[in-house]
Amino acid sequence: MRKKNGSKWNKYLYAGAVMTGIALLLGVVGFFWTPCSTTAMSAGEKFSPPSLGHIFGTDNFGRDIFSRVMKGLGTTIAVSSLVVLFSGAVGILLGALTGYFGGIGDEIVMRITDAVNGFPSILLTLVIISLLGSGRQNVIISLGIVFAPSFVRIVRSEFIRLRDADYIRRARLMGAGSFRILFVHILPNIFSVFWISVMIGFNNAILAESGMSYLGIGVQPPDASLGNMLSDAQGYLQSAPWCALAPGLTIVWVVLGFSLFGEGIRRKAAEE
Repeated sequence: MRKKNGSKWNKYLYAGAVMTGIALLLGVVGFFWTPCSTTAMSAGEKFSPPSLGHIFGTDNFGRDIFSRVMKGLGTTIAVSSLVVLFSGAVGILLGALTGYFGGIGDEIVMRITDAVNGFPSILLTLVIISLLGSGRQNVIISLGIVFAPSFVRIVRSEFIRLRDADYIRRARLMGAGSFRILFVHILPNIFSVFWISVMIGFNNAILAESGMSYLGIGVQPPDASLGNMLSDAQGYLQSAPWCALAPGLTIVWVVLGFSLFGEGIRRKAAEE
């Protein structure tokens, strides 16, 4: 039975690793090189269907869609990574301090997270962006603020669970300080749970960034983003469906890949 579970977990892990690996490779390469210019327009090649010269076809300005998907994928992954890095860092810091020490600080932070979670995430993001303005940097800040409470709660619950464990009590008796206990003894032992949350958060960040760009308040043209590519293509779904299929299926591919990878990590942690 153990072998069967391990084999099943491997399928999730390998499938997720392959899918995310391909997406990350295309996104990273797209930052430095694309087969064609992502901004050069060609009136004579407008709405060209997929071919050997343009494997995903061209859009309403004659731009190569595959090159723009590579560039947009890199932008989406970069923005989502910064969002998760920002919200995860806030979550680790506040979650560790409130979970370990408790007290009035814990009450204040939990009430703030309750207030943030009380708003629909998309609505709160729109409110923050309306105050800060559109653009890549403000999308990162707004989504980081919206996603931080979930990381705070997860880290806090794990620190509450482990702060009175036997090995932590022994560390205190041996004279270990609070900082060492927090970040040397407890933090490494919550990574299996934390990384699952990171995978989920990354998926949510990709969908949120794409949604913001689709609405026109995220990454701004002429920079390519999967969301604004979908927005530009919505008027040509019948005449040139490849314009929407390429960025749409790319988003599905990335989200599914990270979901499978996260599920593989979860199953590995459960087996251990």
